[in-house]
Amino acid sequence: MAGFFMLELASRIGLHVTVDIYEARDFSKVGPSGCNMCAGVVSESLVQILAAEGINLPPTVVQRGIDSYVLHTSDLDPIAIRTPLDELRIATVYRGGGPRRPSAIEEWSSFDRYLLNLAQERGASIHPQRVVRLDWDNQHPRVTCRDLPSTTYDLLIGAVGVNSGTLHLFEEMGFSFKAPQVSKGFLSELHLGADLVQQYMGNSMHIFLLDIPGLKFAAMIPKVEYVTVCLLGEDINKDMVNRFMNAPEVRSCLPQQFDWCLNNSHCALVGPACHCAPKLNTGPSIQPYHDRVVLVGDCAVSRLYKDGIGAAYVTAKSAVVTAIFFGIASKDFAAQYRPVFERINYDNRFGRFIFLVTVFYQKWRFLRHGMARMVHSEQLQQPQQRLMSRALWDTFTGSTTYIDIFLRAIHPRFLFRLIWATLLAVLQPKRKS
Repeated sequence: MAGFFMLELASRIGLHVTVDIYEARDFSKVGPSGCNMCAGVVSESLVQILAAEGINLPPTVVQRGIDSYVLHTSDLDPIAIRTPLDELRIATVYRGGGPRRPSAIEEWSSFDRYLLNLAQERGASIHPQRVVRLDWDNQHPRVTCRDLPSTTYDLLIGAVGVNSGTLHLFEEMGFSFKAPQVSKGFLSELHLGADLVQQYMGNSMHIFLLDIPGLKFAAMIPKVEYVTVCLLGEDINKDMVNRFMNAPEVRSCLPQQFDWCLNNSHCALVGPACHCAPKLNTGPSIQPYHDRVVLVGDCAVSRLYKDGIGAAYVTAKSAVVTAIFFGIASKDFAAQYRPVFERINYDNRFGRFIFLVTVFYQKWRFLRHGMARMVHSEQLQQPQQRLMSRALWDTFTGSTTYIDIFLRAIHPRFLFRLIWATLLAVLQPKRKS
């Protein structure tokens, strides 16, 4: 994205720039060599924003359009909720080439491969090399790869993510940069085949609020032949994953013949699954810019647990706009880029509170029942009046800011409906049928 915007904006003002992109991964390959360890959920609002920027996601990149989600909680029947407003759909993509699969890779393209090709079409040079050293050459950043001579640049943009070993190279450049806080997540790609994915998942993302200590968020996301399992939380380990995958609420979403065990990377029904435990940005980096250097994406700051692709877009474009129109000194990034960085960080404070509240809903039955009763009653109302449904949709899909969700959740009308639904749930409890 940064390379694309650098060339696009420079061309609009008649500025000639040369852009080199160093990317060691081959996003045309399936399996670990082309994997970018991401669940790959893109909100419809971001799809529209990217289209306005000239980044039109082709059908071969979008694995599946999601128009509803199903909320699973302990001791309650699943709650199916369609998008509260027609324009609030989401799409699923593979950031990299995707997991190993029997179908031809030519049928589908990854999100990152598409962006890389787009930047190359604008004039960027792609170097399939791993960077092994970053230092300075007469106060200009210098990049050294294993198989290429060192190259000195006017501006260095770091978009390496928090799962790359290259991140520590920026810390060694000596400008007070410190990597972000991280936690460990879990991703797995379960190969069911296109027919079974459609039969068991359809076009719905399945969300789970289960009383499993340390688990803050869990989802199963349908794609074409695979279902992506995404777990977020604290100290995610093998026992937590196995407990989740063997929970009745999860088993009900999979074929009965499906056999899960994290020690065995095979499911008996349809063949191999792949797993990874990516690091997740849970706190901002320190000093993500210097003279002629700026970091973007989740190696700088990202939205808490959600919409990492959206945060990458916002930070990448902000950094490039600063460089093109204001300058590449530290003071320029402090004046123009820093406010965008801080806005995301500030919004995450509300996100932490919201996810703290979801922990209480996972633990307390009467809260779950009240929420379910409110959601059920909203399905007969106009989309604009589905207050809880929209709050849940936005929380789980990252379609809007956490601040916006928080402000809507403390509105008197929302609170009155929730309290009333919770009282009714206590007086008239309903159990899973």
